[in-house]
Amino acid sequence: MSNNKTRAQSDLQATEISQGIQSMKKTALAIAVSSMVAVSSVQAQETGSDQTERSGVRLPQMNIVGNTSDDVSAQPGAVTLITSEDIEQSKPRSTEDVLRRVPGIYIKGEEDSAVVTNVGVRGLPAGDYKTLVLEDGVPVQPGTFVGNSRYYNPRIQRMEGVELLKGASSLRYGPNNIGGVINYQTKTPDEGVAVTGRVGSWATYETSIEAGGRSPSDDAYFGVIATHAQSDGWMDKGWEMTDVMVKAGTEINHNQFVGVKFSYYENEANISYRGYFEDAYDAGATFNPGKDDYFLTERKSFDVNHEWNISSDMQLKTVAFWSEMNRDYWRYNVDGTTQNADGHTVWNFTDVLEGRNRDFQRIGVDSRLVVNHALFGIGNKAELGARLMQEEMLDTRPRASRDTPRDPVSLGTAQGESALRRNREDSADSLAVFAQNRFDIDDRLSVTASLRLETYEQKRKNLQAATDAKDTYSNTEVLPGLGATYWLTPSAQVYGSVYQAFAPPVVGSVVGTNDKPTEAEKSLNIELGVRGGDDLFSYELTAFHMDFSNQVDPGISGIRSPNEGSALIQGAEAALGYEIGHGFRVDGNVTWIPTAEYGEDRAGEADKGNRLAYSPEWTANVALGYRTDTLQTALLLNFTDEVYGDGMNRKEIDPESYMGGLISSYYTLDLTASLEVMEGFKVFGAVKNLTDERYISGLRQGIYVGPERNFELGARYQF
Repeated sequence: MSNNKTRAQSDLQATEISQGIQSMKKTALAIAVSSMVAVSSVQAQETGSDQTERSGVRLPQMNIVGNTSDDVSAQPGAVTLITSEDIEQSKPRSTEDVLRRVPGIYIKGEEDSAVVTNVGVRGLPAGDYKTLVLEDGVPVQPGTFVGNSRYYNPRIQRMEGVELLKGASSLRYGPNNIGGVINYQTKTPDEGVAVTGRVGSWATYETSIEAGGRSPSDDAYFGVIATHAQSDGWMDKGWEMTDVMVKAGTEINHNQFVGVKFSYYENEANISYRGYFEDAYDAGATFNPGKDDYFLTERKSFDVNHEWNISSDMQLKTVAFWSEMNRDYWRYNVDGTTQNADGHTVWNFTDVLEGRNRDFQRIGVDSRLVVNHALFGIGNKAELGARLMQEEMLDTRPRASRDTPRDPVSLGTAQGESALRRNREDSADSLAVFAQNRFDIDDRLSVTASLRLETYEQKRKNLQAATDAKDTYSNTEVLPGLGATYWLTPSAQVYGSVYQAFAPPVVGSVVGTNDKPTEAEKSLNIELGVRGGDDLFSYELTAFHMDFSNQVDPGISGIRSPNEGSALIQGAEAALGYEIGHGFRVDGNVTWIPTAEYGEDRAGEADKGNRLAYSPEWTANVALGYRTDTLQTALLLNFTDEVYGDGMNRKEIDPESYMGGLISSYYTLDLTASLEVMEGFKVFGAVKNLTDERYISGLRQGIYVGPERNFELGARYQF
């Protein structure tokens, strides 16, 4: 597919000029960021402390929680840590397979490859981008302030763990921290070489290689993970993906470490916004309803991490980051409906091909200082930080035809209209600073106070306009938080927090339109919970309350009003793990959200008191695992309650737009296993949707169907 790809906008002079301007601006900021990191490194070498020298290099990275029980108990909010063992147990095809098993999370699936992902947390409508997603502490969603955040989903195959943090401690990260923070932790390859191959349903093939090595002096490291995969895809929605990550690091001296990470990702997916009509769904259809539409993604990123252990009580971590991503979505326009050879109602595609193409760029630096001190004669841990970030999005809409594929000039000239129907640049400059201090009142009680300030300016420039004028919007938010933890017993800790959470409207909602939000989206979040356990079991129970003063359109102005009014979400989530014995273990969680309602009428889009779209009342997961020295197997159950497709809470699927209607509850059952045949050699397999449940995963210009029963087999050899 890649040989046939031609970017329509690359032939347009206006776009080239705008990209040149962007490149110059990015280069200037990149030099500034690099200088900041370099100065920090030089200063550290000159003033570093006399800590005991560590053995071997350790690559620095940003964690939002940590990996120990003490790290968890320090958080005045709910925490979930997904380990490499958890990932291994579920044999995930994507991040969705891992996240859907976390308490409080609902996945609105679109494709088996999860190229586009929709995650809802604690009743927040899936796909509304109110949860921050990071990779090694760095934002990875394409647009935080400028555009849609769901168009890139990191590959789970290069992750060793996932951190999920809710409550007031999530104020350290933002924006979009209403649902909390998800942080993917990438692998650091072991020394040596490992090769993994897998095959599966729908002619799926995947090959990956991991290689790592250290210097003879053990003070420098290099590693790489490379994957190539392709598939015909469920419902003939084929895809081909390449993903490469390179890591390297060195010890500068006994108390400093520097690490770099480069990643490259490319995915060409034969997917569309079009789904099935009801007759095709009811007949069990498996054809691709938009077989000529393509979603083309390419992303490059580069991070530089620096860690300076100034003393035993002071540590400074800094990460400079850059990324660029191209997302070209080529879709044929439709004109009514027709029937296919099987008599099913299908979309009547015209010969007009349009690209909804967006290029994202981001650059920034995030620095955090942690200090242990003895203010008021008690133990304290303070964290101070700042993040400077710039984002840009080039939004173009070229046209082509079947006779002139992805060539906008021919069709545009023939119709006497502009070849480029849209050509605009959205940008945002943001600065965030935060301060947090945990007061350890005694051995049982700790109180954490947090304050975050987020200031940003958003701009839009029409590159087709005769002038250089830009529409701008500026805003500053002050976000306080207060939390506490208290040990009732050695196996029971109570925690709670209250904080002001925040999600900015993206550029499309605040500029270029007369209908602007009256304020940013904010929610007063409260949670209260208890957690604990012993050698045999662990548990966590959390009640939560999110009171929105004004929900804001996430960036699709013109489709609906940006001012969406108040809303209220209340519920509870619980998780339990228990070692049964003889190699058996059971883990389960359940989330109950009795209240997820609109606070007022929304002009034909929602009625006051109606349930929020894509917000299930119940979700539940159970995993029964068995493990020996060489064998690991698990039976995994996921239940998702019914949801409404829109705020009108229609019972029947809307036959006109297919955007609304009641989606029935469903469950899926997966069986996974892996066997270590000999040292260094392992075989594994999985059967997903074991009972072959046919279910609706979502509605959007048609019915999206969850994947049928499917399997995979694979092997891994470590040299």
